[in-house]
Amino acid sequence: MTIGIRRVLIKRSVIESVLIYAKACHPKEGMLLLRGKANKDAIEVNEVMIPPLSVRSESFSFFPAHMLPIDLSIVGTAHSHPSGILAPSVEDLNNFYGRIMIIAAFPYDSESNIIVIDGKGRTLNYEVVNEG
Repeated sequence: MTIGIRRVLIKRSVIESVLIYAKACHPKEGMLLLRGKANKDAIEVNEVMIPPLSVRSESFSFFPAHMLPIDLSIVGTAHSHPSGILAPSVEDLNNFYGRIMIIAAFPYDSESNIIVIDGKGRTLNYEVVNEG
């Protein structure tokens, strides 16, 4: 039996970066990579980065994963839903990369516009940690 992700810690600066980037990309979707540390049941997200050669449109965002260098610190992705729907789409689940995905939905005002999911689309509880 596989132990699922039990704990997700996300730095406040990551949450703020995801929301700011989503607003900047609106009305197109924005895509970010999440960097941090992961073990069997816990993930810590420390920073974001814009994936190389990413594509943004009003209905999807994409990056060519095969173009990424090997980077074991990438724990997942974050992207926005300009539609305001705070749930993963079938495309989101089919193109899942890493261990977790953050979805930020319009209007991107606060943590209430964010969910974190695992590769099966299950919503995960997360804790926002302050810098320092």
